[in-house]
Amino acid sequence: MFDTLPAQIGAVFTVAVCLFAFLKGDEPERIGAGAYLLGWFASLLVQTDGDLYAVQWAMFALDTVMLVILGALAWRSRRSWPIWACALQLLAVTSHIMAMIDLRPPIASFYTVLNIASYGILLALAIGTFWAWQERRAAGLE
Repeated sequence: MFDTLPAQIGAVFTVAVCLFAFLKGDEPERIGAGAYLLGWFASLLVQTDGDLYAVQWAMFALDTVMLVILGALAWRSRRSWPIWACALQLLAVTSHIMAMIDLRPPIASFYTVLNIASYGILLALAIGTFWAWQERRAAGLE
């Protein structure tokens, strides 16, 4: 999985954003980062690289669980980043559904949508963590 330079850069970016969320974020950011890391590690275990064109049911299940977690965060939190993250995760789940109902999207576009949605979720988490950190600093709690 980490055999190419883009994969290694993506892994460093993922770990850096989640570490930032754990260190400087509030409870919603920590929950989001923890769920993202668990989902990321689980996806490394369940993905099948041999058959690119088959529906990967385990990946669909993981993405659906992540959608539920982000939806619950968006529902319970007063922050706006979970809404953006939930919308991007919904895009990933919809891409899986498109492949399931046999619309035959080009496989490169399928994986591009999944990757861009993942980076968008990380960006939303990083921005949300930054604003939570700045709100605490402004309130004198840090």
